[in-house]
Amino acid sequence: MTTATPLLDIDNLVVEIQSMPALRGFSMRVAKGAMVSLVGRNGAGKTTLMRSIMGHLKPVLGVVRFEGSDLSSSPRHARASLGIGYMPEDRCLVPQLTVEENIMLPLWVSGDLNRKARLDFVYEVIGELTEMRQRKALLLSGGQQKLVALGRALAVGTKCLLLDEPFEGIAPALSERLSEVLASLKGKDLTLLMSQSDLNHSRGLIDMEFTIERGANPQAKVGQL
Repeated sequence: MTTATPLLDIDNLVVEIQSMPALRGFSMRVAKGAMVSLVGRNGAGKTTLMRSIMGHLKPVLGVVRFEGSDLSSSPRHARASLGIGYMPEDRCLVPQLTVEENIMLPLWVSGDLNRKARLDFVYEVIGELTEMRQRKALLLSGGQQKLVALGRALAVGTKCLLLDEPFEGIAPALSERLSEVLASLKGKDLTLLMSQSDLNHSRGLIDMEFTIERGANPQAKVGQL
């Protein structure tokens, strides 16, 4: 019996930041189409893992594979062309650009996607972005900026979404709306990995939970959560 290749395969990843260990042999396998939560306290290594997948940090040891290929040989900007969308915890929007321009940024880097089709898809999934498409990002609330950052990730995330603390620091109403948006993506062959401090906002969404403690996770919980 053969085992299907995971979409995302992280094997024994060791990452240091300023010579201090941040990930200590972390391993994780994520199947295509799964919604996965990475849970850990602040400083446990969640953001370090996301940044390592995206190529912002270079591992000392270990490997990150996407669809069976080692990502270490790919430049950071190539993640968009691979179908990986990233929503960082601090949103990282360009304040002077409009909502639509911020969403389009990774599409301008990825040359093989239909820009209009992807933009239409983002507006279909997150309808309220249509109304604010011409507003400058600096005029938005923190919660609205989170939605724009999610829209930007969705624009190029045709295969995988990496969401770093998507529910952190936003009002309950926007948390509920964000949960609705993520729930609407289930069953679309889109793999989702989101980091969280707890599961309060997403318990009904996820298929698998990984725990990370001090840069390592000894076990995963599978099944109904």
